[in-house]
Amino acid sequence: MSIQPVDVKYTAVATAENGRDGRVASDDGQLDVVVNPPKELGGSGEGTNPEQLFAAGYSACFQSALGVVARKEKADIAGATVTAKVGIGATPQGGFGLQVALEAHIPDLDEATAKDLLEKAHQVCPYSNATRGNIEVTVAVV
Repeated sequence: MSIQPVDVKYTAVATAENGRDGRVASDDGQLDVVVNPPKELGGSGEGTNPEQLFAAGYSACFQSALGVVARKEKADIAGATVTAKVGIGATPQGGFGLQVALEAHIPDLDEATAKDLLEKAHQVCPYSNATRGNIEVTVAVV
């Protein structure tokens, strides 16, 4: 797979202090959160964590990609929601890996049309393009 060039229009900048047990803030001050490992990974679970932040970003980005596709297809996705479930765990090689389940609820579309839109959005979404071939990502209508 070759790397596609990107005509960058915006660059987000965030800085972490103390990794998974510290703080993350954006350079513009819009994001400033305490991060702690979840209890399932031995942490306090008192702050957010990188997987929650990734899930938030991926779900918002995918919802936007779905909107782009729906406008092109002239499909009504009013009231639609996208949930991203990001799992983290050990890999057989001894490191850690992620997996993502994207679940979309589109109330006014039949399942076949909704699935078609989701597959097309999965080709458009920058997060999907960044993760393709690297981690397992499933897309489903719920």
